[in-house]
Amino acid sequence: MSAVAERYESVRCRVGDAADAVGRDASEVTIVAVAKTVGPAEVRAAAAAGLEDFGENRVQEFVAKHGLFPQARWHFIGTLQSNKVQHVVGRAHLIHSVDSLRLLERIDRVAGAMGVVQPVLLQVNVASEESKHGMAPDEIEDVLRAAAAFPGVFVRGLMTIAPYGRPESVRWVFRELRNQFESLAAMRFNGVELTELSMGMTNDFEVAIEEGSTIVRVGRAIFGR
Repeated sequence: MSAVAERYESVRCRVGDAADAVGRDASEVTIVAVAKTVGPAEVRAAAAAGLEDFGENRVQEFVAKHGLFPQARWHFIGTLQSNKVQHVVGRAHLIHSVDSLRLLERIDRVAGAMGVVQPVLLQVNVASEESKHGMAPDEIEDVLRAAAAFPGVFVRGLMTIAPYGRPESVRWVFRELRNQFESLAAMRFNGVELTELSMGMTNDFEVAIEEGSTIVRVGRAIFGR
């Protein structure tokens, strides 16, 4: 068994334990292997270990790795500039980082020109950190209402990045986003079906799962430092 496979198995066990702790099924949680600092050999080893979902945060690397491993589900998880949207739309299984209505509109236009519907998540800056991208929580409802007029995008849920720190110290971030997610899902906006909560990374994914995450973005714990 490769080192990547061993680390992935450990992550799977930790996901299962976190889900069990709150009466959830581990199959409800998708592990996205964040490959932003690794090469093709490590991605190949992860795929051989059973991983199907991979994340990349730079457009050039995303396109290159998607080309090398087209059978994988590639998630775009980094800041997406409007002038690079055309390189990601149609390739991404899911864009996690839609941080403004303007970007959502741009994705819709590009997707329409390509004849595709692009699944996306809206990035929410729950902790109001100046160093992080994302919309304020009170902006999300209006953006979801606007999304009903965009046939080229399918908003599947919300994403956040918690401040770095002790996992218990950021539990409130995940809880607040889950509460907002549940409230918005109950509103049943036209053309919007909220099913995904992308919360939690190597440092805090277990707490995120306990608070309702359906997608965790794990790099270091799978690929090493």
